[in-house]
Amino acid sequence: MVAAVADREVAALGVASFGPVIADPASDDYGRMLPTPKPGWAGFNLARALSERLDAPYAVDTDVNAAARAEAALGAGRGARAVAYVTVGTGVGGGLVVDGRTLKGALHPEIGHLSVRRAPGDAQASACPFHDDCVEGLAAGPAVQARLAGRRLEAAPGVRGFVADYLGQLVAALVFAWAPDRIVFGGGVMSTPGLLAEVETAARRAVAGYGSAVVMGAAGYLVPAALEHAGLEGALLMARDVKRL
Repeated sequence: MVAAVADREVAALGVASFGPVIADPASDDYGRMLPTPKPGWAGFNLARALSERLDAPYAVDTDVNAAARAEAALGAGRGARAVAYVTVGTGVGGGLVVDGRTLKGALHPEIGHLSVRRAPGDAQASACPFHDDCVEGLAAGPAVQARLAGRRLEAAPGVRGFVADYLGQLVAALVFAWAPDRIVFGGGVMSTPGLLAEVETAARRAVAGYGSAVVMGAAGYLVPAALEHAGLEGALLMARDVKRL
């Protein structure tokens, strides 16, 4: 996503990109796409190409990091210091915002490819071409559709149970690794009525009362996303920041 205003001079760009992408401003390859299954994108630097055509400074982050920042500042994460955002749609992605800044190391987090323990009786082939037992391969939209075979998720409690289990394990991993104050869930799969509550139940079961469970509180630790266009809102925030530099 690129934040810009039509019919006006572009003062700055905020690029909220699918990953993997180099999001370190200190890198000579800042904004370059890394190997991806999306045809034609690997190696292309979208941010640099845009900035050259528009003669404007730019900021790059992942779409989920941008969405995390927007939800933390303007949406369901307001008031929390550390907010994790998880989207479950065609893939599973996530970002963490602490004190208004997104977490990035040598690269950005790729939480959708964390491994999970398969639930008993689940023999469904992973939809991920890289991993047999990652969250994305077992619980993202393509995996869910393969499990449903034409049914609706709200009418398939067995499938919903698998999805909740794997997403619950993902939440437990986030709690143990990051201890966010709040976790915001978005994406098409999470629009299924009742699924978010099932994921929270599974997450509490996976955490099993360990000390980190204190950050989860009594209830309502997982909340639905509040912004319709969180990625775009995040890109706008990024553009405003780089404009002030």
